[in-house]
Amino acid sequence: MIVIDGLVKKFEERTVVDKLSLHIEQGETFGLLGPNGAGKTTTIRILTMLTKPTAGTVTINGWKLPDNDLEIKNTIGVVPQHLNLDIDLTARENLELHGRLHHMPRDDRRKRIDELLEYVELTDRSHDMVQKFSGGMKRRLMIARALLHRPRILFLDEPTVGLDPQVRRRLWDLVRRLNGDGITVLLTTHYIEEAENLCQRVAILDKGRLIALDSPVELCRRLGEYVVEWNETGVTEYRFFSHRNDAGAFAGNLTADTVIRRSNLEDVFVELTGRKVAG
Repeated sequence: MIVIDGLVKKFEERTVVDKLSLHIEQGETFGLLGPNGAGKTTTIRILTMLTKPTAGTVTINGWKLPDNDLEIKNTIGVVPQHLNLDIDLTARENLELHGRLHHMPRDDRRKRIDELLEYVELTDRSHDMVQKFSGGMKRRLMIARALLHRPRILFLDEPTVGLDPQVRRRLWDLVRRLNGDGITVLLTTHYIEEAENLCQRVAILDKGRLIALDSPVELCRRLGEYVVEWNETGVTEYRFFSHRNDAGAFAGNLTADTVIRRSNLEDVFVELTGRKVAG
């Protein structure tokens, strides 16, 4: 569905995306992870035609950038990191405006708006001003807006940033429903557990380069399925093992208090980038 080949983006002498190549399959939820400055948002901006690449090629649903920009725009929906709804309009009016910009016929537009308001559970708030909405409600409305013209690909750039855990998990359920309905989802996030829960595959970027690509389960398996944690000098140390018996034998030789647990995607991220959190 998305083919990226040798993508490069430079700002003067600084390389932000460095020879990135990815193939994203139809119908998968694909995650882009990386520290700040890794090139995630720049990559999304190139794919959504907000930034021009320095080199490389991008093909979306069989169309090449920038030759088929109109066809691609009709194929994609975008939910940006920053809230950009018109707060002086109601939820329905925001969707109505977006539908008109896409030249959707009146009857189809109104039917689709009703469907999506129900889909994101905002039907009872459809005539309320957006400025009265909570952060989670605004995010759901932005997703509805992005889906209005029936895109086949949805770009989500930090869709749950700033939301509390309960609201974040509710949005996770919505993303799963979208993917279940056959929409290809490309997600960037600073929440490692978000990618682990939602994505069939993830790509980890660092300093513009691709440093890992696979399913979360497989990335953890390569690192070691079990982790021994201990703290002897005021710094938590880690050792990874393929088998729990080996982890237990190693822990038994330590004098400090230890914890044995399953590895997770954050462990992979830390080992590869040397940073505890993506920010």
